[in-house]
Amino acid sequence: MTPLLEIALLNIRPGQTEEFEAAFAQAQPLISGMKGYVRHELRRCLEDDHRYALLVWWETLEDHTVGFRGSAQYQEWRALLHHFYDPFPTVEHFVGVLP
Repeated sequence: MTPLLEIALLNIRPGQTEEFEAAFAQAQPLISGMKGYVRHELRRCLEDDHRYALLVWWETLEDHTVGFRGSAQYQEWRALLHHFYDPFPTVEHFVGVLP
């Protein structure tokens, strides 16, 4: 089965990108150890250096929405990262259509 892709566009409060990137480096092990996690990437926007795309591949939707979000690791993730976002990001999930 092809993994599904979670995409979150993250707008970081002005002046906090360095702190966000450091916190994200701390948070990575929290997500990468979860059941159903495949891989992730964090990319910074060239046109707006306060905007990032978080791409996470999961085996199933529930691995993200139930497993990760219902875990103690997610509470740590929230504490490390959520205060950087303005506004809070929309998270969407995508499946492959064409190879």
